[in-house]
Amino acid sequence: MPEISIVIPCRNEAANLPLLLDEIGAAMAGRDFEVIVVDDGSTDETSSVLAAQAVLRRFPLRHLRHEKSAGQSFSVRSGAWAARGDIVATIDGDGQNDPKYIPVLVDALRQAGPDFGVAQGQRLKRRDSKIKQLASRFANWLRKAVLHDETRDTGCGLKAIHTDILRKLPFFDGTHRFVPALVIQEGYRVVHCNVVDRSRRHGKSNYGIFDRGLQGVLDLAGVWWLRRRRRRMPKTEEIRHG
Repeated sequence: MPEISIVIPCRNEAANLPLLLDEIGAAMAGRDFEVIVVDDGSTDETSSVLAAQAVLRRFPLRHLRHEKSAGQSFSVRSGAWAARGDIVATIDGDGQNDPKYIPVLVDALRQAGPDFGVAQGQRLKRRDSKIKQLASRFANWLRKAVLHDETRDTGCGLKAIHTDILRKLPFFDGTHRFVPALVIQEGYRVVHCNVVDRSRRHGKSNYGIFDRGLQGVLDLAGVWWLRRRRRRMPKTEEIRHG
């Protein structure tokens, strides 16, 4: 069984996947891992590209396909429940996340100790358009002010999280933007790692700024309510007598 499951949620990223898989293989050399590509209802050549790549790769490459697009959060959920590793590392399929940070995040999570549930990447030198950067900064400021999740940037797709913790989190269309807050709610802490963002190589984003912004406000209200109404999970141990 692999120690690490790398989950790549993607939709119509056929042109970006081969090079991304090359980079993952190089970054993870000497480690025991698998890659799970969650094809979120793609209409391009993703299936044929992955079929060809599976023959070429020396590491296990698994292809999960959603019948229709369900969004990034549910793609991560599908990958989490299929994962065989003790740690799930997530990375976006568009090539903007650099795979060299995956082992950095995994090692940071392991070294942080049992009190920590997730290693969250925080982007430096953003390559997005100015309007997208401004929207992201405002969203991160608002989320941090409301949820107090100790995180500057939760929108980064680079994360490493213990598989059992990830499976406990409530899933909705937007969970991936609130992972630190939800992990804290489960009684764990968050370790942060700075990562350098890159430009998208091919294609364009499948999600609009307005759609994400409007939905994000509603999701933020929901997560705020959840944190107010649910107590933080205490650590539990069995005391044996006799």
